[in-house]
Amino acid sequence: MSNIRIGVIGVGGWGKNHVRVLNELKALEAICDLNEERVKEYSRKYQVHGYTDLDKFLEHKLDGVIVSTPTKTHYEIALKSIEKGLNVMVEKPFTYEVEEGEKLVRKAKEKNVILTVGFIERFNPAMREVKKLVADGIIGSPLYLLFTRENRWPVHIIDVGVILDTAIHDIDLSRWFFEEEPSMVFARMGSFGTQHERVAALVLGFSKEKTSLIISNWITPRKVRELEIVGENGTISLNFITQEIKIDLEDKTDIPRTKYEEPLLLELKHFIECIKDGKSPEVCGEDGVKATKIAHAALASNKLGSAIFIQLEK
Repeated sequence: MSNIRIGVIGVGGWGKNHVRVLNELKALEAICDLNEERVKEYSRKYQVHGYTDLDKFLEHKLDGVIVSTPTKTHYEIALKSIEKGLNVMVEKPFTYEVEEGEKLVRKAKEKNVILTVGFIERFNPAMREVKKLVADGIIGSPLYLLFTRENRWPVHIIDVGVILDTAIHDIDLSRWFFEEEPSMVFARMGSFGTQHERVAALVLGFSKEKTSLIISNWITPRKVRELEIVGENGTISLNFITQEIKIDLEDKTDIPRTKYEEPLLLELKHFIECIKDGKSPEVCGEDGVKATKIAHAALASNKLGSAIFIQLEK
């Protein structure tokens, strides 16, 4: 795609997908992981440099890095990368603590580097099409969004619960879809014998009585990634996995044809283009900070048993 050189930090879990796609884009330059066997496997498979030492990895000549490690390590790794003058994409959730994200945003501005967050669903072609359909008025004014994300607990995720790992996608999408910040968060969760919550139901309140309902769990055997948008004159349903869209109006149902495209491919293409052209990314560090604030408000709401009213800067 270009002569941009990207390194991936953390090549287990979701990181191995970053490695695969960057290799397809001919932008994969190096990988880093604490697991020596994993580093050997992927560096041999993709014919790239492999490191188990982060500091040595950051000495490699790179234009940008992907941070795809456990959440609690995001801040330290991203900070080191930014201080090296590298453009950085941090996988969701951006950081474990809000203050860490705010520090990364400040440091990226100081170093004049790109800082973006892996909110991959923003690049899902079906989600983009649905937003356009609603903007065109096909179902009238949108009243509420209903997100459902379910599947078995991903056992490699041990430092956060379903809110920061899974519902965070739909927190971000709610902000992006309504193009404003929620003023109220109410949440109910259940951990059912585990350290972190495995079931969560969130309500985000926006202006003019608009609402986003977010249901997430790590219980359901089958994988579900769905959205229903209810408008004054109809509904639009979206399957994030198949990218199928269904429009239900009073007198007809329409299933528009859509071209399937891998969201991660589109997301990484965008990151590379931003580095190459020096343009601002569609998802910025501030988006990560705001989503984290809302997620923490949800955790606090569950603990208190009441709604949390928040005010985020626009």
